[in-house]
Amino acid sequence: MTKDLFGKALLDYQSGNYTEDIITSTNISEDDELPIPYLFRRFKEMPKLEQKALKLARGTILDVGCGAGSHTLYLQEKGFSVKAIDISEGAIAVAKKRGVKNAVLKSLLDETETFDTVLLLMNGTGIFQELSEVSKYLKHLKSLLKPDGQILIDSSDIKYMYEDDDGGLWIDTQANYYGELDYYLSYQGEDEIPMKWLYLDFETLNLACQSVGLKCKKILEGEHFDYLAQLALK
Repeated sequence: MTKDLFGKALLDYQSGNYTEDIITSTNISEDDELPIPYLFRRFKEMPKLEQKALKLARGTILDVGCGAGSHTLYLQEKGFSVKAIDISEGAIAVAKKRGVKNAVLKSLLDETETFDTVLLLMNGTGIFQELSEVSKYLKHLKSLLKPDGQILIDSSDIKYMYEDDDGGLWIDTQANYYGELDYYLSYQGEDEIPMKWLYLDFETLNLACQSVGLKCKKILEGEHFDYLAQLALK
């Protein structure tokens, strides 16, 4: 089990004890600060991909990995019925404190209700963890869709992180898929248990969707190799 340092950081911020940010890194990148206020952002502070996803959301909505509940709160204000789920106890506590009406401590694979829109944002493919798990997660997501339902998910093609100064790639072809990363998080000097985190290029996502009977359409490209995709039943 994780120590839920992410949830602790959110709770500290929510209760006015904000003193430092979360530090993240991966097996291919150095330490980076994740500013906690960013996790409490309003619609106008969100990246274009997230704004687009929220504008496309319709009907009954599931917000997967809701964090502090920023996406859910925007949709609630617009009158939508939203269920927000996260595996972080601290995140769910904060989401409730901020006014999220239906926030539940639950993993995606344990969800069984059906929805018109399922949202997976802030690198939504991350929770698939590894390439070998993608079809299992996509099949489960498919089971959560009402007949005309949609899944809105974002990710990035991180091939650029393997480029050298001459534009050549140093991907080890013997290794696993290049978007599979080990993700490290620390907060106030304490280290979280490392986790697997998956970045998926669009073509790979598209192929995986086809194999489980989902249509996959690229809706928008971001400024940094990122994209928003819409998945639907065939």
